[in-house]
Amino acid sequence: MRLLRRIVLALAVLVLAAVVIAALAPGLLAPADPLQTHVRDALLPPGPGHPFGTDQSGRDVYARVVHGAGRSLGIGVLATGLALVVGLVIGSLAGVSPRPVDAVLMRTNDVLMAFPEFLLALVVVAILGPGIANVAIGVTLAAIPVYVRLARAQTQVLRRAEHVEAARILGVGPFTAFRRHVAPGVLGALSVLATIGLGSSILAAAGLSFLGLGPTEPSPEWGLMLAGGRNVLGQAWWIAVFPGLAITLTVLAATFLGRTLRARAEGRSA
Repeated sequence: MRLLRRIVLALAVLVLAAVVIAALAPGLLAPADPLQTHVRDALLPPGPGHPFGTDQSGRDVYARVVHGAGRSLGIGVLATGLALVVGLVIGSLAGVSPRPVDAVLMRTNDVLMAFPEFLLALVVVAILGPGIANVAIGVTLAAIPVYVRLARAQTQVLRRAEHVEAARILGVGPFTAFRRHVAPGVLGALSVLATIGLGSSILAAAGLSFLGLGPTEPSPEWGLMLAGGRNVLGQAWWIAVFPGLAITLTVLAATFLGRTLRARAEGRSA
């Protein structure tokens, strides 16, 4: 089992590395123009010249999947990073605040956590309107409550740790003690959670794009491509299958890597 876990972990790292390369330098993997249309080549099945086939407009699906990694991964990384920062601030504030302030913050957080992340993101985007920026905002707001809860718990544990108490006895101020001895530990725990949360954010962003609330045509984006291929699934399965596989593999890889890191941080086997 240990060997199998190592193999799966290596595959997960390779998948994420490929996605990162596709996001940062898509031209290295797919030099073809993802927006170029060739009506005569419409709905070609996978084969030489078009390994993932072509869509209804004759655009190369492989090029669109590769170039779409930047938008899908970008939204996920941005939303996860912002949620981590906001969660760190609010959760740490709740962890060091008097009980009434802590109670108000955490009861509000509990209300938000009662809603599934995707549903909460959907409500936010429905209020703000469609668009890639609003999708990022919606996914961010939906992810924040999880980070708030963990940040609060870690803050309450670390602020009572012996080394923090020793620093306070030696005359270190509360803010300095928090910045030097508490915040790094909280940030470490949130970083591990963020690796798992990245997959959820990518999935939520793709789901919103699938519903038509994200980027619009002809932008290459995985969720949008998946939506574009659903009506011709029986005739041209490759239009929806390959972006769907890209979403699935990326989410699984990020989730497995995150759970492995969390298990190692807790001192147990993944």
